[in-house]
Amino acid sequence: MNPIIALLKEHNVSDEKINEVFQTLTQNPMMAMNIIGQLGIPPEKLQQLMGLVMQNPALIKEAVDELGLDFSQVEAAKAKMQQSNSGEQ
Repeated sequence: MNPIIALLKEHNVSDEKINEVFQTLTQNPMMAMNIIGQLGIPPEKLQQLMGLVMQNPALIKEAVDELGLDFSQVEAAKAKMQQSNSGEQ
């Protein structure tokens, strides 16, 4: 099991919330950090989790695959959003 998912499950984070975290991580990593911070994980474990996320971004893609989320759809939506944002500037 992906170490990020394992750490979240260890702290009784629901599968639904885990999916939300990873969808947010792929779209807006800073917002995901806020969500993760509100999960009630003890500070020392939270620091470990944040380190995993920041130091090994490949774990995010692995977790998205493991959860059965469509990473390509997330990437396409992100690219579309960036394209529309750059048109507004």
